[in-house]
Amino acid sequence: MSEQQHSAEHIREWVSDIHELLERQRLVEQLVAREESADERSSIVENMVHKQHLVALSAKLEKIHPADVARILEMLPRKDRLIVWDLVKSDMDGEVLLETSDAVRESLIQAMDTQELVAATEQLDVDEIADLAADLPDEAVQGIYKTLNAEEREQVRIAMSYPDHAVGARMDFEMVNVREDVSVEVVLRYLRILKELPDHTDQLFVVDRDERLRGVLPLSSLLVSQPEAEVGQIMQSSARFFVVDGDMQEAAEAFERYDLITAPVVDKQGVVLGRLVVDEMVHFIKERQELEQLSQGGLREEEDIFAPLSNSLKNRAPWLGVNLVTALVASSVIGMFEGTIEKLVALAALMPIVAGMGGNVGNQTITMIVRALANNPLSSADVRNLYIKEVSLALINGLMWGTALALITFVMYKDLQLGGVMMLAVTLNFLLAAVMAVSIPIMRARMGRDPALGSSVMITAITDSGGFFIFLGLATLFLLH
Repeated sequence: MSEQQHSAEHIREWVSDIHELLERQRLVEQLVAREESADERSSIVENMVHKQHLVALSAKLEKIHPADVARILEMLPRKDRLIVWDLVKSDMDGEVLLETSDAVRESLIQAMDTQELVAATEQLDVDEIADLAADLPDEAVQGIYKTLNAEEREQVRIAMSYPDHAVGARMDFEMVNVREDVSVEVVLRYLRILKELPDHTDQLFVVDRDERLRGVLPLSSLLVSQPEAEVGQIMQSSARFFVVDGDMQEAAEAFERYDLITAPVVDKQGVVLGRLVVDEMVHFIKERQELEQLSQGGLREEEDIFAPLSNSLKNRAPWLGVNLVTALVASSVIGMFEGTIEKLVALAALMPIVAGMGGNVGNQTITMIVRALANNPLSSADVRNLYIKEVSLALINGLMWGTALALITFVMYKDLQLGGVMMLAVTLNFLLAAVMAVSIPIMRARMGRDPALGSSVMITAITDSGGFFIFLGLATLFLLH
């Protein structure tokens, strides 16, 4: 069993245990409430049992990693979530908040007062405080600033000054810089004084007296070099680095391409401001994947599955409205050919097949195009080649699967012409799906919009209406004349 499977199984067990403890607590409360005379003794019993359950819950949570506590909170209904959240140790609050989804984090923050929010950040690094500060009330942010020294406040200000997609918003300020004119022995003595290196440190950053990047010194090279050797002699001068206002998507691709663990972040003058770390890259990639999945379904933001009804309605309503309009269009298309369907009832059974297969082709194509746009902008030549490839693929698939459906249609209805119409309709709808699946995300990207947002909804609407129109139009043209 893999680590991930092992962890997921344990989380399900913990959630089950927590549900059981909470149910016991509610049962005791109900039994005491049913007593005709709620005397002092029953009140004492209730308090004792209540405390016993809370102590058991608190002890269980204390042994669980903050990331797993976050997962547990996301799997609990809001009422139970807040009960469990109150039992989480205060020194874990900040780490748990960082690990929860945006929607769940919002509900937890709303349940905390300013003092609790300030206390939650005491165990966090500066870059983590900057990540969390954007979601906190202004009073809490001001309180957090008062607990930081001048350097830390400036670092938080710098991190928060960049948009979320910029490298500067995700950089870590904990790093080790060394000069190129010092010896290996001096560097090793310096590291021993530090006693502990920042997490994921695989290399030191070599800078000049103005803190400009000169290269990197891998720890592996440092450990095997002669003590008297100078850093400048053994460092790697061609270091991978990122500019502070660069794009995080490009940085994430570079981390994956070059198997990076850490990399320096510099300003336009080459001064080292911080570093990017592989675990932040993993978080970013996960966020992008989740956002892409939501966008394709027409959801603009992550939704807490236990969110209030009004929140869910607000999040889902816009594209449901679009769906309603497109469904009415599809219905009107069918209405245009009502006479054709009455004369040939088999069309009613066959037309969903044409529309459904076209939608599948469109969604396959649009997924590939959105992924390509996420990785890099497409030139005019790239777009032209994509059109040629996808149209060719749709034509081949349309002829192949259309022929298969034509044979099935002939076997079912003993009508050769109907089979031919089926093949032609499937092929044409595949071609329509391919062209629109390339066009929709590219047009949205060029307009500065998210190419994934609602793309699945739009392509399904087009292939449904288009598929009905093509199939019923061909049937009217070839079967009824």
